[in-house]
Amino acid sequence: MNLRHSWIIASKDLRAIGKRRTVIYTIVLLPLFLSLLFPGVIGYAYSKAPDLKISDIAGLLDAFAFWYVIIAAILPSPIASYSIVGEKVEKSLEPLLATPVTDGEILLGKSMAAFVPTILASYGGAAIYCTLVDWITYGRIGYLYYPNWEMAVILFLLTPLTALLSIESNVIASARVTDVRSASQLGGILFIPFIGIYLAGEIGVITLDTGSLLLVSVAFAALVVVMFFLSTRTFQREEILTKWK
Repeated sequence: MNLRHSWIIASKDLRAIGKRRTVIYTIVLLPLFLSLLFPGVIGYAYSKAPDLKISDIAGLLDAFAFWYVIIAAILPSPIASYSIVGEKVEKSLEPLLATPVTDGEILLGKSMAAFVPTILASYGGAAIYCTLVDWITYGRIGYLYYPNWEMAVILFLLTPLTALLSIESNVIASARVTDVRSASQLGGILFIPFIGIYLAGEIGVITLDTGSLLLVSVAFAALVVVMFFLSTRTFQREEILTKWK
């Protein structure tokens, strides 16, 4: 596999993403909004109950942190789902498929184009969130609540693995349908299980501690491998070139 070919494809897609304002707004505004909202909730809680202990809100903070996993599932969807079927609609996919570039290099390039903005936006939002939470809580507990092991697992394991899962799922959807809306809808189904995990943590069915998050990370890593093989088998350039109308 020639990584240079993949990077050329990714660079082209990143330039195209930069011209789509709705995608840029989603990538920037969603993490920013949540990163301001969650500390605002914590600040409001302290204003109403100044005697709150950190143990009283630790579960809430862990649940808020898990939203950066959900963000990593949501953000790649409009990019990855558009990556194949969108170019097909615009008649720009056929020249790419006609080049002497392997299917793996094409998929890697398009995955990189969705992965890089997702990770940058997720980490940027998380940095704002952690800084504001520490600013609110430091005077009450005498130390910085973040970084901690839970957030480390979320940011450096779950977030990239979730982004890869979302990208691979959207690539599969994008390779099998012939319009952008259907691809986006199919790919968007992926983040429903993450909402389920979040709600399970909120109602106490599971705990979002370091051990549980590591187990989820192992499961996601296995799914990433499975989805990679599925995406490479699903992407059939001959079928796309000859049968899509």
